Amino acid sequence: MRTPIPDYLNEILDDLRDDDRGAVADYIPGLASADPDRLAVALTTVEGRTYAAGDSDVEFTIQSMSKPFAYAAALTDRGTTFVDGRIDIEPSGEAFNELSLETGTYRPKNAMINAGAITAHSLLVGEGASRDQRVERALAFFSTLAGRQLRIDETIYESELETADRNLSIAHMLHNYGIIEDDAHEAVEGYTAQCSILVTVSDIATMAATLATGGVQPVTGERVISKPVARQTLSAMAAAGMYDAAGSWFSDVGIPAKSGVAGGLLGALPGQVGLGAFSPRLDEHGNSVRGVELFSRMSKDMGFHLMEVETTGSRALRDIRTDGDTTTVDLQGTVNFSGAEAVLHELDGTAPPSGTVVVDVSRVDAFTDVGRRMVLEAMRRLALDGLEVGLFDPESKLPDPDMGDGNRPFDAS
Repeated sequence: MRTPIPDYLNEILDDLRDDDRGAVADYIPGLASADPDRLAVALTTVEGRTYAAGDSDVEFTIQSMSKPFAYAAALTDRGTTFVDGRIDIEPSGEAFNELSLETGTYRPKNAMINAGAITAHSLLVGEGASRDQRVERALAFFSTLAGRQLRIDETIYESELETADRNLSIAHMLHNYGIIEDDAHEAVEGYTAQCSILVTVSDIATMAATLATGGVQPVTGERVISKPVARQTLSAMAAAGMYDAAGSWFSDVGIPAKSGVAGGLLGALPGQVGLGAFSPRLDEHGNSVRGVELFSRMSKDMGFHLMEVETTGSRALRDIRTDGDTTTVDLQGTVNFSGAEAVLHELDGTAPPSGTVVVDVSRVDAFTDVGRRMVLEAMRRLALDGLEVGLFDPESKLPDPDMGDGNRPFDAS
């Protein structure tokens, strides 16, 4: 059986492919020439499995999606108390490049706007670190999160520096109030290099999944970020990651997220997945138009809204056992997206070529809507593969088990 998740991702890309609203970021010469029709999406589970569709191998600069990861690195390098003294964690309700600081303390409101991001970059490594050391720290840290060696797009870096007047004014303001100690020009140069790191949607989905696990890189199993730092980073993303659209974003989509002006969008759903999208046309807030639509669609279809709370159960897949020609798939606990995805993954590699498959849901506490649909789709695909599919459901935990076109599994009770 082939898991339906790639088909779903391709389906939503097809639905959005003709949406040509928005425009590429033309205030940076190097980004103005971007192909506006590029479109990609990726999803990485906390177990480290990545599903991607569209232009998923195309590299683009990380831009402001670097901000949460640099903030996490600064918290790691300098400690929460020190960083909190330089960067607040309140939503600003302002555009990403506003020249504003907190009254009295002169701290930037948060690490997601440029003032906070420049400050976070300046805090990397430690006191007295050079520009090159901070850039190397960011590049190495991001590479560890992505699970591969990343690199800087020097052409975009030079192009952004040519139009960095506003960021330079922010850095001079920060230096004036003692928030950053480094030379303003070096701080902006380092921050710009950080934003010019090249990634793919699969990279950013994996990086986001590291936040979703609480700081463990899901493929390598290495703890890269402490749990408290991952929690604070996710909190900053939830409060301010989408700038002056953060409130409506969290109400409508409910995924801690961060956008970038090259057209990237990442999201991290704690305990479940990291998400990535790429489409260069931006809206008035500087967020990818089709990226926002992709996330909105996945939030609704997959039950990804953080505030859409379901009863927590144990791991969904209890066992897969074979007796003669019959394979039994035992499910348990609450079957949500993550649980159903694990079931689909196991069946993708272990479903028998012939015989009978019985799905036993007698130990299931509840199915979320997406969990129910995914399990039924798995059963449908097993039937299409020529297997006889049965359901053991003595307490009707999976009512109306229509696998599609009116076909139902046989009653295995």
